[in-house]
Amino acid sequence: MNKTYPDFAARKTVVQVEEGTELAPKFDSSGLMPVVTTDNKSGEVLMLGYMNAQALAKTIQTGEAHYFSRSRQAIWHKGATSGLTQKIVDLRIDDDQDAVWLKVEVAGSGASCHVGYRSCFYRSVPTGAPPTPRTRLVFREDRKVFDPNEVYGDAPNPTQL
Repeated sequence: MNKTYPDFAARKTVVQVEEGTELAPKFDSSGLMPVVTTDNKSGEVLMLGYMNAQALAKTIQTGEAHYFSRSRQAIWHKGATSGLTQKIVDLRIDDDQDAVWLKVEVAGSGASCHVGYRSCFYRSVPTGAPPTPRTRLVFREDRKVFDPNEVYGDAPNPTQL
């Protein structure tokens, strides 16, 4: 058992972590690890999130994605409010067990972004010149899949970050 995270094996050796079969995840100094989530069929990147030990354990146990919200400092079950849950098709951990890749099927409209787009990566950054304050993002999704106001209630104040 891991001293800090009792649901997981303790990290003992590089060989054990990189070549073994024990799940011995490494979380950063804030207790988090990054999670890339992609659509199982298309391979499209849907979102980047974070998990702490509890979120990882809940994801493994339930077969649905749970993340740690850094802004709310709480675990959240993706789709619990919107109904757009992410069913895990494949959960992979990288070689040194400090990052997760989820391949998912998204319920409902298939959207994963709280802004209403399918993917949280709905804009591109132009390349080929140094960025300036005039650099403009290019939308790669032409419509929202759902109306966030209908799902989550009133939108946040657009003048506040």
